[in-house]
Formats: sequence, structure tokens, C-alpha cells
Amino acid sequence: MSRRTEKRPQTIVYIDGFNFYYGAVKGTPHKWLDFEALCQGMLPRDRLIKIRYFTSRVSARSDDPQKPVRQDTYLRALATLPLVEIHFGHFVTRTERWPRADRRQGESRTVKIRRTEEKGSDVNLATYLLLDAFQGRCDTAAVISNDSDLAQAIDVAQSQLGIKVGVVNPHPRERRSRELLGLDCLFYKQVPRQLLAQTQLPLVVHGSKGPIRKPNSW
Repeated sequence: MSRRTEKRPQTIVYIDGFNFYYGAVKGTPHKWLDFEALCQGMLPRDRLIKIRYFTSRVSARSDDPQKPVRQDTYLRALATLPLVEIHFGHFVTRTERWPRADRRQGESRTVKIRRTEEKGSDVNLATYLLLDAFQGRCDTAAVISNDSDLAQAIDVAQSQLGIKVGVVNPHPRERRSRELLGLDCLFYKQVPRQLLAQTQLPLVVHGSKGPIRKPNSW
């Protein structure tokens, strides 16, 4: 069969939002990202049928009170893309005691810290990957994450549920997960950094409730 007449696989993309943010766009001017354009650019031979984006809502901080406002603005813009579906986890904050590093004479052995963790995104991503595979919603899947905790779900989706899964690493090449890299996947590739600049949303996105403007501080 020629490449021209070859059937394009129906593909669902699963994006680990915070893993992507910290690996690919933090500290760059490319946070106002069009994930439909990015995913199609990385998977030009696939027919994308859905993009599942997994994240949690952030809280204001004393040094950045506008953080949740910027995130909400971006999520509203992202939700205007027809293929994108957003799935929310949550943050958990705990006060814990940890061993003190470089303890000096007279200091306690431990120090109290406040630890905030994002919960649910990796579990939600794994759940939807397996559910979509079990229900036959796609031929292939692409997981955009460097989280080794997803390795088992990817392996099960391929070995037990009959779909092929590719992995896209949003982190630098030197920080590749050995567990994900070691899977027998459809592909393993890096997020092309040059593509991030080329796949930005318009400065003003038109939503159902009016225009959504890119935050000035981004």
C-alpha cells in the first residue's frame, strides 16, 4: 500500500500538564501554547481525535498573587480548541518534619517544612489511557510526559489492550526517564523546541463568553 493511500491511525494524545510545563516552557515566552497545532506538528501522519490535558488549579502565592489568574486565562483559551478536553487533579499541602542538612551545633536534627504536591494527574492520565484503549476509542496513543510512574499503564495498554503507544519527552534529552525509554513503544521522541515558538495561540482567542487575551506578564 502506498504512503498516499495508507490509512492514518486515529490517535488520542495524553498531556501531563505540569510535567510538560516544567520540562518544556517554564522560563520561556512559549507558555501560550496551541496544543492542537503542537501535537499535529509532532504527529503529522496521525488523525488526532482527542487531546486530553491533565492539570490542577494552582493557588496564589505571596510572591505571585496573579498565578491562578494567568492559569485560568490559559485554560479558558485552551478549552476553545475543539480537540482538547481538560481533566483536573488537585494539590495537597502538608506540614512535615525533615532531617536538617548541614546541621550546626545546637540546632535540632529536623526542620519543619510545608510541602505541596500535585495529586491526581498521573493517575487520571493512566486511567483514561487504559479506558480509551479498553473501549477501542483509538488505534494509537501518544503520552507527553517524562513521569516514570506511567510506564506500567503504557505497557498494559500495549501488551493487554492492543494499542500502540508512543512517548514524547518534554524535558531535555539528558533527563529522559529510563523506565519510559526502556519500553517497547511505537516511538520515543523529544518535544521539538523550535515547534513551541511556531505553535502559539493568537494574542486574543475568541471564546463563547468573549475575547480571551494572553496575560501581559507571560
